[in-house]
Amino acid sequence: MASATEVKKYLAYWLQLGKKILIPSRNLSLLPSKIICGDDYSIEFEQCWELVADKKTGDCYLEGTKQTIQQLLSSKWEISNCARCAMPVPIIQLGIQDADCVCSDIKNWPNNELPKPREPINSKNKLKNIQQSLKNNL
Repeated sequence: MASATEVKKYLAYWLQLGKKILIPSRNLSLLPSKIICGDDYSIEFEQCWELVADKKTGDCYLEGTKQTIQQLLSSKWEISNCARCAMPVPIIQLGIQDADCVCSDIKNWPNNELPKPREPINSKNKLKNIQQSLKNNL
């Protein structure tokens, strides 16, 4: 079962590559201009997440996919890494699934010359871990 954190991360990664979230019932397509802000997700992305995670919003899809966000939050789905591009993709636990990755319609992807999408990084914690590692190796 995919946790809300995993689904949120999945959306954040694909939004960084320019995929949009589609909300047909409201005739909306969302693509926050900023996904990460420092060591956390941006306010704009958090507002987008709150909207799509709310059942009252109705069906929401990541552009190029058939699964709704609510389906991904159910027990039938999990988020795993794509064998082709190493990006997070939804995998159905039981049943038949499309063979296409979300990246199948992105030209020149995967591209190892570009920075890959990522999660927010807490720089202070990273530096503390490096410092601790250096102390332990002395």
